[in-house]
Amino acid sequence: MEKIRCAWCEKDDLYRNYHDDEWGVPMYDDQKIFEYLVLESFQAGLSWITILKKREKFRAAFDDFNYKKIAQYNEEKTAELMQDAGIVRNRLKILATVNNSQRFLEVQQEFGTFSKYIWSFVDGKPIVNHPKTLKDVPATSEISDSLAKDLKKRGFKFLGSTVMYAHMQATGMVNDHVADCHCRKK
Repeated sequence: MEKIRCAWCEKDDLYRNYHDDEWGVPMYDDQKIFEYLVLESFQAGLSWITILKKREKFRAAFDDFNYKKIAQYNEEKTAELMQDAGIVRNRLKILATVNNSQRFLEVQQEFGTFSKYIWSFVDGKPIVNHPKTLKDVPATSEISDSLAKDLKKRGFKFLGSTVMYAHMQATGMVNDHVADCHCRKK
């Protein structure tokens, strides 16, 4: 019997695997949360499948998403990344990634972990929505608005409300699997 999934992921196996194994699964590991912040910020204005297809190239280019290393990147490393055809070569997004890694470390210092900080916006537990179809899934929420505003106040870049809502979905802070999706029954 074929699994029923959210319609957005039915384009190819990469999308289906991401949907089935990652999207909407609560994530508390700072390293993975940072990876998703990087990928979501690069996705802004592009399709998610584009980013998924380049994910391993991003991983290689950005030192396995090691935010401590990225925080130390200099102009030479930025120039090197601008020449890397395997990633999205957007200077502002590359610079934002360096900046965001530095801000990420500041948040860790203040809260102990970035996970504690970000999950505090949902009181530490996933919000479970009950969309019947994709049309019922919002692009933002009051919480993503507040989170994006707070991140901006802390100096983060390329992480507006839409990007942060997508991040919340990806990391399981919000469950937006449609009603008949097999992942809803996990």
